[in-house]
Amino acid sequence: MKFYELEPGDINLQKGTYNATYKWKLPGVSCPTCKTIWGGAGTNYPAVDLSVLPEARKYLKARLEENFDEYERLRDTVRPLLPPDDPLEPAATFGPLVGKARGPFSAFVHQYGDILLVQPTALEVLQGEGLRGLRGCRTEIRFSPKGIPELLDLHIEPRGLLHPDCIPRGTPPPCPKCGRHAFSLPKEPILDAASLPKDLDLFRLRNFATVLIVTERFKDVVERFELDGLTFRELPVR
Repeated sequence: MKFYELEPGDINLQKGTYNATYKWKLPGVSCPTCKTIWGGAGTNYPAVDLSVLPEARKYLKARLEENFDEYERLRDTVRPLLPPDDPLEPAATFGPLVGKARGPFSAFVHQYGDILLVQPTALEVLQGEGLRGLRGCRTEIRFSPKGIPELLDLHIEPRGLLHPDCIPRGTPPPCPKCGRHAFSLPKEPILDAASLPKDLDLFRLRNFATVLIVTERFKDVVERFELDGLTFRELPVR
């Protein structure tokens, strides 16, 4: 089985544009152990609804939480809403995208590397061909002009890892307090074969969440049905 990175969208291949952010988010942190102020990117959970939490309003605004104990409390309050092994980083996001969009749209809109929007008819094609792990979430985006099909936001599970061989030498291990693992995406990423899921045709990497990966099956269906808006780069597996 071959695996492909979904490369950030080429504006010449995509139709339509949007400006939106997720409704809820964890705050960024100032870590007392590694002394870093940070918030991650790509840890997006659009299917997770924080409105069920009594303190949901505390997750509405992007902000820095300098009290690490308070950050941990907010993080641990969200934890039961996710599978137990899903990563929860500072600045993780939840719920629907809120904002504006203007179409018409290509089948996929991959405007930002860590978010993949899809037209409902395209999602139906993928699911009808038996592709696994594809869950479309409604947004709170205001679409224009009126009457165009609204895009769905794909909830993409964090599975699979970059192979240690492609992580730069000398990279410190993750911070034991906040979990930050500071390295840049390698120019030539390698996937860790033992970590790759056998039950998903679309997923994001656990140790570099902005990287979206699809299987050869996914790519073949997209190309066979001429679903536009995506570009693929095959990645080696070791």
